[in-house]
Amino acid sequence: MPEIEPPVLYQAREPIFPRRVSGTFRNLKWAIMGIALAIYYITPWIRWDRGPNLPDQAVLVDIANRRFFFFMVEIWPHEFYFIAGLLIMAGLGLFLFTSAYGRVWCGYACPQTVWTDLFIQTERWIEGDRNARVRLWNAKWDARKWRLRLTKWVVWLLIAVLTGGAWVFYFTDAPTLLRNLLTGNAHPVAYTTIAILTATTFVFGGFMREQICIYACPWPRIQAAMMDENTLTVAYRDWRGEPRGKIHKDEPTRSDGGLKGDCIDCMACVNVCPMGIDIRDGQQLECITCALCIDACDEVMDKIGKPRGLIDYMALQDETNERAGQPPKPLLRHVLRPRTLLYFTLWAGIGVALVVALFLRSPFDLNVTPVRNPLFVTMSDGSIRNTYEMRLRNKGGDAHDFKITATDASGAVMGDVVLGLEGVEGDTVAVSADTTHTQRIYLTAPPQAALARTERSDITLWVEDLTDQARVPVGTIFHGKDKK
Repeated sequence: MPEIEPPVLYQAREPIFPRRVSGTFRNLKWAIMGIALAIYYITPWIRWDRGPNLPDQAVLVDIANRRFFFFMVEIWPHEFYFIAGLLIMAGLGLFLFTSAYGRVWCGYACPQTVWTDLFIQTERWIEGDRNARVRLWNAKWDARKWRLRLTKWVVWLLIAVLTGGAWVFYFTDAPTLLRNLLTGNAHPVAYTTIAILTATTFVFGGFMREQICIYACPWPRIQAAMMDENTLTVAYRDWRGEPRGKIHKDEPTRSDGGLKGDCIDCMACVNVCPMGIDIRDGQQLECITCALCIDACDEVMDKIGKPRGLIDYMALQDETNERAGQPPKPLLRHVLRPRTLLYFTLWAGIGVALVVALFLRSPFDLNVTPVRNPLFVTMSDGSIRNTYEMRLRNKGGDAHDFKITATDASGAVMGDVVLGLEGVEGDTVAVSADTTHTQRIYLTAPPQAALARTERSDITLWVEDLTDQARVPVGTIFHGKDKK
């Protein structure tokens, strides 16, 4: 039997030189790229006044103090469910858009796509458009080629440094860090992080481009599970374009009722593709649905006087209908279907739940733990005393006073029980802004009280913020002597 050659799992990179194109989808990519880069680079420098005791950076991941600030919202470590909820929403949003429009995230908003677009545009400014870059690639290494390449690499490196530098500004006060970076006084971790992100941006955006999407990113391999026959994606109407070839002026084609296809095999769709594929070969793993081939093909169709849409956003169901001479489904019928509605419902439900939880959360957090060694202490007069360890976190920007009281299981105030706070006079404790205070609490029940004569009794400790009038209960246990 003839030997079967194993499949090739990796193919050496062939350089791709995308041609410049203009049109609706190219303009959309420019707009999204500009907005995304502006948000990334500008956000750390936005100020937000939270008072004298909190940082004034609008978006800050404060690892040292284990907090996350997002404008008016402050997330503490024990509130990580907000971050988890946002990550789940991001995943469901990705599923939603993929189900409706295919890999639009990859084609328009993925960081790899955004920075690759920026690097390609820089390359085009310095070395010229596609034909000029192809000639330069094939040319010998003379002074001109070295000059252009070094200029391009220096600009790429500058973009990469700015990218890595912008990232570290999210983790500490941006103006202070910038001053320390420029004077050499920043922490080595900051320099190391910038160096790593600079290197990865420079290599991924400049030299590995489409290989990251093909080999490193898992999304192309799992996107099929999010798509069905009604998902809109970039496709070629081969029943209209074939047989392809040159046509003479006023020669009838398929769109005019003739035998020849509308495709003149000009390769414009291939030359503008950043992945270097031919969409006319059908759906491929490499396609990121950027739709630049649509702009290029529509431009050619306008020049030869043929209808637009030879390459277009369409669904498999549309192909079946159009081959049978039927019109394609309306856009809304593709988007509003059970799968996308389910994704949207889940996405919106989680978002509403997070907003509700955000507004209902208490301005302070409370944790009470009984001291179990010993469970109780018998005083000289026969009274029973229990000790509790309370951790009170003031999440506000100012110092607050908190009043502590105790009630029985029914909510009635226990007048015969004495509450004492270690190191504090009375029943009120002051907690500084944005700090956690540990307070020891003593509850003493006289010998004749029900609490003192019962082995275990359910009680409630109440903490009231005297500033904001918020009141939070914590259930716990009082241990007494069983007289039975």
